[in-house]
Amino acid sequence: MAADDYAIEPLSVQTWDAFAAMVDRHNGIFGGCWCTYFHAACAERQPGAEGSRLMKRKLVEGGRAHAALVMAGDEAIAWAEFGTPEELPNIHHRKQYDAEADLTPDFRITCIFVDKRHRGAGLAKAALQGALGLIAAQGGGVVEGYPHEIGDK
Repeated sequence: MAADDYAIEPLSVQTWDAFAAMVDRHNGIFGGCWCTYFHAACAERQPGAEGSRLMKRKLVEGGRAHAALVMAGDEAIAWAEFGTPEELPNIHHRKQYDAEADLTPDFRITCIFVDKRHRGAGLAKAALQGALGLIAAQGGGVVEGYPHEIGDK
């Protein structure tokens, strides 16, 4: 897919419906997670996929959930979640990470997802570049990411 075939938009109240439609097309992404795993535990989170959806919506409405959405027209076709370590403290292998950390990053990129219909078209890279662009617009700094492969290869 050529770069002029898509645009990068931040996850926001205005882009929520496009994001939610993408997640719904994939049955909640990774078993209903709605990419809430990395967020701090919230007292308002209810069980199951619907609880994750509601929590993510509240985080977006409160400005506490950030992502670069790759948009083809009005449709979200990929995304990259990012945030500060305070917003996204739940990382894999946290004990080992804390023992070996030599600095605290300004931002983390914790999840990249591409719609099944658009895989193999370079959209993970586009989502990552979009997240880095949005991070730069917020002042930039040190960014870390977590490779974590789930699903079909």
